[in-house]
Amino acid sequence: MKKIASFIFGAGLGGVLAASLALLLTPISGKALRNEIKGYYENTVNEVRNAGMQRRQEMEIELTRLREPKA
Repeated sequence: MKKIASFIFGAGLGGVLAASLALLLTPISGKALRNEIKGYYENTVNEVRNAGMQRRQEMEIELTRLREPKA
């Protein structure tokens, strides 16, 4: 039982120290970081959406070509 308590205490202490160091050593503020993450997210969503639209157009062209009667 003592080992489990020691482990839990160590894990908790490690978590608190890691969170403290992360807050102290972060080069930008929380608001700026949230804005940066939001920008990355929106950029990724737009890229995926554009890639999907482009692939859809390619597939529609291929489907039209396959539906044409063979000569």
